[in-house]
Order: sequence, then structure tokens, then C-alpha cells
Amino acid sequence: MSNIDWCVLIFTLLAVVVYGVFIGRGQKSNESYLKADSKMPWYIVLLGIMATQASAITFLSAPGQAYTDGMRFVQYYFGLPLAMIVICITFIPIFQRLNVYTAYEYLENRFDKKTRVLTSLLFLFSRGLSTGISIYAPSIILSSVLNWNIYLTNVLTGGILLIYTYVGGAKAIAHTQKLQFLIILGTMAFAGYLLVQNMPNGIGFSDALYLAGKSGKLNVITTNFDWKDKYNIWSGLIGGFFLALSYFGTDQSQVGRYITAKDNTNAKMGLLLNGLVKIPMQFAILLIGALLFAFFSLKPAPIYFNERSYQYLKETQPKQAAVFEKAHRNLTEKFNSESKNILIQKENHSPGLNESIAKFKATQKDVKDLHGKVEEAINQSNFNAEKTDTNYIFLYFVKNTLPVGMIGLLFAVIFLASWGSISAALNSLAACSLKDIHLIFSKKEMNDSTELKYSRLHTLAWGIFSIAVAMFATQMGSLIEAVNVLGSLFYGPILGIFLVAFYFRKIDGPLVFISAILSEITVIGVYEFDVVSFLWLNVIGAAAVIIFSILGLLFYKPKNIGER
Repeated sequence: MSNIDWCVLIFTLLAVVVYGVFIGRGQKSNESYLKADSKMPWYIVLLGIMATQASAITFLSAPGQAYTDGMRFVQYYFGLPLAMIVICITFIPIFQRLNVYTAYEYLENRFDKKTRVLTSLLFLFSRGLSTGISIYAPSIILSSVLNWNIYLTNVLTGGILLIYTYVGGAKAIAHTQKLQFLIILGTMAFAGYLLVQNMPNGIGFSDALYLAGKSGKLNVITTNFDWKDKYNIWSGLIGGFFLALSYFGTDQSQVGRYITAKDNTNAKMGLLLNGLVKIPMQFAILLIGALLFAFFSLKPAPIYFNERSYQYLKETQPKQAAVFEKAHRNLTEKFNSESKNILIQKENHSPGLNESIAKFKATQKDVKDLHGKVEEAINQSNFNAEKTDTNYIFLYFVKNTLPVGMIGLLFAVIFLASWGSISAALNSLAACSLKDIHLIFSKKEMNDSTELKYSRLHTLAWGIFSIAVAMFATQMGSLIEAVNVLGSLFYGPILGIFLVAFYFRKIDGPLVFISAILSEITVIGVYEFDVVSFLWLNVIGAAAVIIFSILGLLFYKPKNIGER
């Protein structure tokens, strides 16, 4: 990067850190540190919810996901608006009425202490691991730009955001998320504009869309039903509904955002608007990936977007790399020529257009097959890097195409997006481990200042844990997919526990406790044997808790039912 880009990057990041420390100063109690005194208006709640969900993974990996697999990933969010409605009707009124610090406090009132602890542990394990992946995502950038070791950049990335998260708690997080997300949205929109403006040969937006469409990248809705297909309208509506219901309704990283709201109305407005805004926003981000494919169908793309990984292959297997490069040059020239020819024929309404499109698609397949061979060769080497180059596609475009200053700002955006989600996750992990684990098993009485001290220590401990997890994230492929697969392994059973609590009055703690354990074993078994795609795991997990609980009533008579 140029000196100007470095200045833009450093200034932006320092400004956010200083702002977070300033706005979060003067913390005196856990009510303020963990819940921001429950004074946040709806627009802060909205931006906090979106910033928590839209991590660096969203902005770094989603364009690459669309580049490689098309835009069908957006169907993953189709169940979101329905889930927001259910949460506003059922979850929020209960959490607000009980004035909880964590979602799992309610489970002790409804069931018993061990059910609360079990659910908290499931959340802590899943969220702690996914937070590590979120730290790893922006670490890729530093590693690529500076040619630094990825393990060092994991420590730097996770360590910097700990400064204002540790000091300012929920208040600092809420206000920095507001600032971060506004910068992110503006910068990504401008990056999309520059992508279209930089299309080769004066190609316009409609022509780029045409190429993206003919290459199969605008596959927004796929209606074919297939249990093992990860993204179609059925898995999105049903599996996505259950995943969103669990994530926004029972995941403390999201519950922690809307329990900071001033009242029920502000919490509900923030959630409902998130349900309306999220799909168009994700569509736009994925569209950037589809347009990137059109961009690189008109001009030469690299043989492999992770340049460091390919460089290692060249150094260790020069003859094999030379064969790959010769095939790549020939295919690239052919593919670029066919792409331009299609647009000319389209403009002239040529009768041979369909035949040209068929050739274009055949060459596209050949390019993909060659990429697969290069990727396989890299993965068979001993180089410690990602299994795919999906996460580097948008990064490559930024580094090699965008103007000076904009590169530094976009790198800053990926950091800010990461910080927004990670800081909220660390705050929620600290709240959960302190309130649902530490204080339950601690025999010592604590005053406000002591609890505040322990809240900060828990925040620090989870930050260190997440950085450690990031060290092992290099083999996960597409990060946006990896983090959602990980969540799906645990969200179903967690959601099932809450659904039983809300809607099955006769089922008590011991019964739901056993059912939840059996459900988690079932989900892991289904995943290990690759029975269905990961989105369906959320449905299976939630349904299994309910079914096991109902079946248990045939053999067990509940004794005590807690408060609803």
C-alpha cells in the first residue's frame, strides 16, 4: 500500500479506538458495563444488531462466495424477517419483563439451574469458536499486505479491539458500532460504484450483469429441493428461519444488543428493521462478487487469488506451476475473447449469440477445472494456508484496482466490521460466563465494583481464547460458510430449549435437560454422517429437543414447573 493508504488506515482505526475509550469512560457498575444502563434508542439497537451480525467475514468472504458459487447464498437470509416477528412477539417481552443480563437467566426461572448452565455452555462454546474465526478474517489482510506471519496478525487484530471493549463495555460497543457501520456502508457502496466504473473497455453495469447472469452467478433463487444443497429457497426459508430465530432470540451476542434498548418499543423497532434491511444489504454485497466475476471475465484474472500460496507452489514445484501457467494463459485469452464477443453479439442481436454463450460456459468450466487442479496442488503441499482462495478474491481486486486512499479505507472497513462483531461477542461471552457460570458457582458475595472487575477479566479472558482459536482457523475454506456451519451445530438445541420453555408448559427442567443433550448428540451425528446440508441442522436440533421432551412425558411425570 502507499503511504497515503497507510495514513488513512491507521487514522481511521485510531479514531475509532479513541472514540470507544472516550465514550465508554467512567464505568462504575455491571448494569452500565454489560447493558449500557438500558438506555439505547432504536436506531442504535438496529445498527448494533446489524454490525454484530455483519462481521468482516461478511465483507471479505461474501463477494468471494458469490464469485465462486453465485448469489444463491442470499437465500440463507429469507427466513430472517419471519424470525424477527416471532422474537418481537415472544422473546423480547419476556426478557424485558425479567430485566435479564443474559437470555439464559430466564431458563433458571422456567426450568432449573442446570438447564441454564447447560444452555450457557453450549452458547459459550459455539460463540467462542466463531469469534475466533471472526478475528482470523481481518488477519488475512495484514498477513497479505505486510507479508507478515498470520499468527502474529491474529494477535494484533484481536488485541487492538480489546482496548475499548475492555474499558468501555456495552456503551462503548454500541456507540462505536454506530460509527463503524455508517463508515462501512458508505465505503462498500463506493467500492461497488468504482467496480462498475473500472470495467474494461467501457463496459457498463447492464453488460456486466448480463455476463454475470450468463455465467450463472445471478442465481438468487433456486427452487430445486435437495436435502444436501446448502442454499436453496427451502433451506433458506425453513432452515434459515430456525437459525435466525435461535441466533437473534437466544444468542447472547444479539440478545445483548436489544436488551440495552430503552423499552420494548425501541427493542422491537431495531429488530424488525433489521429483518427488512438485512436481505437487501446482503444482496448488494453478493452482487459485488457477481460483478467481480464479470470484471475478471473481461480481463485476465490471476491463476490463484491467494498470491502467497501460489508463490510457494512455484518455488517448490516449478515444472508443475509452468504447466498450470501455460494452460491458464491460453484459457484466459480464450475466455476474455469469448466474453467480449458475447457482448458485441448481444448489442448487434446476432443469430449466433446462443452458440457463443454455450462456448463461453464451456470455457468457464475449463477455467474452473484448472483452478481446482491448482488448488489441489497447493493443498497437497506443506504450505500452511487456507484450503481455498475464496477469501482473497475481493481483496485482490481492492489491492490491484482501486485508487490510492480508497485501498486504505477499504482495509479499515474490514477491520471495523470485524471489531463491531467481535467486541459485541466478547461482551456477551463475558456477561454469560460471569452471570451464568461464575456467579452461580461462586460462594462469595460481590459488590458492584468487584463484579465490574470480574466482568473486565472475563472480557480479557475471552479475547485471549478467541485469538487462540484464530490460530487454528486457516483450514476452514470460505469463512462466511464456516462460521454459519459452526453456529448450526449448536443453535438448534439452544432454540429447542427456549421453544419448550415458551410453548410447552408441562415440561420441566430435568426432562428438557436430558432432551437437549440427546438433541446435541443427534445434530453432531447427522452432521458427521453428512445426511443433510448444514441449515437443516437448526431445524433438526430444535425439533429433536421438542420431540424428546414430549416422548419423555410418556415415562416421566414432571414435579415442579417454574415461572413462565
